[in-house]
Amino acid sequence: MKRKDIIEFEIDKMEFGGTSVSTYEGKEIHMKGGITGQKVKAVVKKARSKKLDVKMIELLEKSDLETNKTCKHFGECGGCSMLSVPYEKQLQIKEKQVMDLFLSQDIFGFQFMGIEKSPQDTKYRNKMEYTFGDEKKDGPLTLGLHKKGRHIDIMTVDDCFLVDDDFIKVLTSTVKYFDEKKLPYYKTVNHKGYLRNLVVRKGINTNELMVNIVTSSQEDFDMSEYKDLLLSLDINSKIVSILHTINDGLADAVNCDELKVLYGRDYLNEEVLGLKFKVSPFSFFQTNTKGAEKLYSIAREFIGEHKDKVVFDLYSGTGTIGQVMASSAKKVYGIEIVEEAVKVANENAKLNNLSNCEFIAGDVSKTVKNLKTKPDLIIVDPPRPGVHKDAIKDICGFEAKEIVYISCNPKTLVLDLVEFMNFGYKVEKVKCMDMFPNTPHVETVVKLVR
Repeated sequence: MKRKDIIEFEIDKMEFGGTSVSTYEGKEIHMKGGITGQKVKAVVKKARSKKLDVKMIELLEKSDLETNKTCKHFGECGGCSMLSVPYEKQLQIKEKQVMDLFLSQDIFGFQFMGIEKSPQDTKYRNKMEYTFGDEKKDGPLTLGLHKKGRHIDIMTVDDCFLVDDDFIKVLTSTVKYFDEKKLPYYKTVNHKGYLRNLVVRKGINTNELMVNIVTSSQEDFDMSEYKDLLLSLDINSKIVSILHTINDGLADAVNCDELKVLYGRDYLNEEVLGLKFKVSPFSFFQTNTKGAEKLYSIAREFIGEHKDKVVFDLYSGTGTIGQVMASSAKKVYGIEIVEEAVKVANENAKLNNLSNCEFIAGDVSKTVKNLKTKPDLIIVDPPRPGVHKDAIKDICGFEAKEIVYISCNPKTLVLDLVEFMNFGYKVEKVKCMDMFPNTPHVETVVKLVR
């Protein structure tokens, strides 16, 4: 068996994160994507003595698990890989995948509280970041998501099940308008072109909508007509913010060199568990608002009442978790490396009249060393790579009685938990929260006690 060989096989097992493992002629096959029971044709990318890395090139036969209705983009779009599987079955799959990760690191003896489902398994996203491009070379303008396995081809996802009709109307009217204007889209290959991204955000509980058109500075185009077009749309949300972001960065990411407010304000309002939050165009906010309320309720339940205690909220973002916990704490200190997020967090704390919350800008692994106050409880909510080993050592050095770890990546979570256990902590409770239905991702909340 060698590179570029074509093989056919049936998928055996799905692993966390959207990969699958199968066997073929005594070798273990690893592949991105795939659902247990599917029969596929794949090309060998890398061949070793006992292992093959392959890429699917054709689905030969669906799995018996695939009984759900899907959108017209399913299979081509790189978004939902599990949309064809009924939601209850998705939950069972994710629950087992997370437990397998715990067992792989010999983490036993805790109370497992199962998986909490998302209040909505479709139309749950409050933010979408679309890219301008074309689906085939020199084809008509498209605006949407990357095709699966393709870095260049973009498909207009006008039948997406993850967002409500307002997102679709903004998307389709935008691509139609700019296609008629014959403006060039930005190509990352040569960094030429004008149209880059469309970012739509919605306050699910406030019904406020923000539209942010992102371009380079390579054209001098008047956006007034586009603004009027958006305001004339027949949608259910209230448009409170229309923005034009100038981004001349070379990276394929939405960055801001200049922000122009075309209409309204440069933020939208959202409410979570009775608290108010200003969401700016570039600040992090959980993409499933109703799911976030469930997630934070689980964390609050794990924490319990801490009226006389000091809480550290590490990787605090815009301070949502820290503020949700503030009513049960004496004082909350939040640490976050993104300065804009810290500014927003402190503004949100004032908005909610929380005088016992303070958010500090800095790298967690460095800033925790400088805090003179000792915490009774630490909340850790890191990005996907997890917590740096040096930071784990410093966090454990505070000797807090309890740590609540909220993870968006159970693969790095279990590795971090081993480190915490080496410093004298024990895993007491674990509960999963499905924030991302129809995708391979899930959040996990863990309570550690000293």
